Amino acid sequence: MPYLLRKVVLLVFTLWVAATLNFVLPRLVPGDPVSVMLAKYQGRLDPSAVDALKIAYGLDNLGSPVSQYFSYLGRLLHADFGRSISLFPTPVLDVIGQALPYTFGLVGVTTILSFIIGTALGLFSGWRRGQAGADALTPVSLFLSSMPYFWFALLCLYIFAFQLKWFPLSGALDPFPGAAFTAGWWSSLLRHAALPSFTILVTSVGGWLITMRNNVVSVASEDYLAFARAKGLTERRILSRYVLRNALLPSFTSFGMALGFVVGGSILTEIVFSYPGLGFYLYQAVVGLDYPLMQAIFFFIALAVLLANFAVDLINVLLDPRIREGRA
Repeated sequence: MPYLLRKVVLLVFTLWVAATLNFVLPRLVPGDPVSVMLAKYQGRLDPSAVDALKIAYGLDNLGSPVSQYFSYLGRLLHADFGRSISLFPTPVLDVIGQALPYTFGLVGVTTILSFIIGTALGLFSGWRRGQAGADALTPVSLFLSSMPYFWFALLCLYIFAFQLKWFPLSGALDPFPGAAFTAGWWSSLLRHAALPSFTILVTSVGGWLITMRNNVVSVASEDYLAFARAKGLTERRILSRYVLRNALLPSFTSFGMALGFVVGGSILTEIVFSYPGLGFYLYQAVVGLDYPLMQAIFFFIALAVLLANFAVDLINVLLDPRIREGRA
């Protein structure tokens, strides 16, 4: 219990620090949303309309930075993130609510699948090292994990979507997919998500494979495995009871971090494929200096990462007896 209480206190403190940085950092970016809008329209917008635009977007009477900060914290406690500037007058929570299912469906599912596939292949590669098939996985995974993602994504987009026309070029749904959750709607959704999912899987499986393989090789040299064999335990029991459990702990911690970042979406993926997830809207918010949307997405990313790490800590308490006994 003291261990978990320390984690809760640390979570609350870190969330406050993240919220404070979330308030400060966007305001260090030079310019303001109205100036960006004027530059975007390149003279087609009357400069005399600047004051009217500032009033419309609520940028005319912001007060001092200190008052802005406490006002921001007060709205944060009430889950009030304001209205998006780049998508005015849509509330920020509505924008996030529209984008979040696409991000979870694409990035969340592929992150879980890549972790499962990479961990299974890494376990096989580390346990069966010395065999041709197991050893061949290492250079392949190194090549895939070091390959620039945007280059691979653009290559797949050009070959499979532009040349072969097997998949759509952009978006998450066809213009007229039919009623939601019908067969035609699901077909359209899966066709649009297939290519982005494939590129994420191919480029991320290698990292999980290498991590798990190194963990298995490290655990395999421990003395307690020799003692388990001396007791007459089967290789399958040794693998499942001793090797997998101990080798999985470091990978599981990294998986918790990766799962937390799912909320932010895969920015490169969603930009390359014009996929309307949170990463795509985060990019649009940064380009348009949309402070409310930017702050909300950053806050949800920080909150998701902290909660994911806290959940991993709870699971580690169950998996690692040293933590339960206060020795780790």
